[in-house]
Amino acid sequence: MDISFIHNNEKFNYMVCAVIINDNNILAMKDERSPYYYLPGGRVMMGETAEEAVIREVKEELKIKVSIDRPLWLNQSFFTEDGDHLQYHEICIYFLINIEDTILLERGNKFYLQEDVHFHQFEWLKFDSLKDLYFYPLFLKEEIYNLPEVFTLRTDME
Repeated sequence: MDISFIHNNEKFNYMVCAVIINDNNILAMKDERSPYYYLPGGRVMMGETAEEAVIREVKEELKIKVSIDRPLWLNQSFFTEDGDHLQYHEICIYFLINIEDTILLERGNKFYLQEDVHFHQFEWLKFDSLKDLYFYPLFLKEEIYNLPEVFTLRTDME
C-alpha cells in the first residue's frame, strides 16, 4: 500500500526521487499523464524504507539495479498539481543515484520504456536547459548546480 491519501480536495504523498546525473545532464521523464518533465521515483509503500523505495522505483521504471550515493534533500512541498488540480502536501526524499554498473548510458539521450500500462519517455536534460523547460521540482532548476554534501531539509510553498 502506497503512503498516500486524499481528503476532500487535498492529497498527501510520501515520495522518493532519483537524482541521476551524467556529465552536467540529469535524467528526467514524462508520460502520457503528465505534460511536464519530472524525476524517476514514486511513492513509498507502507513498511518500506525510503532507500528501498527509490531502488525499487528505479528498477520498475528504468529496468536497472542501482545503488545510492547519498540522500540530498527532504523536501516538504505544498502545491496545486497541474493535472488533477488537488492541493498537495508532499514529503519527498531525493537521493543521488550511482549508475556506474548499469547499462543506462547505452540507451542514448532519449529512450522509451514501458511500466505496466504506461509508456515513459526518458531524456537526459542539460542543467542549463532546465530553466526553460516545464520541469518539476522547480527548486532543482537552481539547486542542481550545488548538490548538498549533507542531507538538507527544504520547504517549498508554490
